[in-house]
Amino acid sequence: MDDVAVSRFGPAALLVEFADKVDRESLARCRGLMGSFEENRLDGLVDVTPAYCSLLLEFDRPEHASNQVDRVAQLLKSARARPVEEAPLFEIPVCYDGPDLEEFARRNSLSVPNVIELHTAPVYSVFLIGFSPGFPYLGPLDVRLNAPRLENPRPRVPAGSVAIGGEHTGIYSIASPGGWWLLGRTDAEIFSTKKALDDGSAEAFLLRQGDSVKFLPVEEFSP
Repeated sequence: MDDVAVSRFGPAALLVEFADKVDRESLARCRGLMGSFEENRLDGLVDVTPAYCSLLLEFDRPEHASNQVDRVAQLLKSARARPVEEAPLFEIPVCYDGPDLEEFARRNSLSVPNVIELHTAPVYSVFLIGFSPGFPYLGPLDVRLNAPRLENPRPRVPAGSVAIGGEHTGIYSIASPGGWWLLGRTDAEIFSTKKALDDGSAEAFLLRQGDSVKFLPVEEFSP
């Protein structure tokens, strides 16, 4: 890839910067870089943390970070973007009965059916997993649905809540505090605490960065 920079970040980490704006192209570049580091393990590399426009490579010792700069540069040059169209697609049912739905519609000068139609129209990409285990930041979001986060966050949002915050939509993976607008809920298990406790397996997470998500409106969930 061109226009990718690598620099030291603290005593034992390297920062890889691959984009200057958030869009599907930046996500494709991130997916390609993540794949490259998964396939070509570096000495002493203990974690790779993706962000919207950068990756943080964390090493076990400062000397490993120093010694791997040239190797990282080689991998960056040979890495190829992985288009989001190649990502797995997950269809997630949503019951649109959230406590903020009507107020959200009024605030955005829309009807409730308009909100549901606009929210279910796209195929979203998982840009990030964060905030809580398995929580997906999904986009791009129709600009007509953009809304600043709530001034007074809730102390507890139920797991499975489907929400909008800023320029993204997402799904609360566990019960937690939160300041996003709650539009509905899903019965899909985004994060399994049991699987995580049993073996710490990646199977505990339904979605990964780069996956595609389509919301399907339902009146009620299948038994």
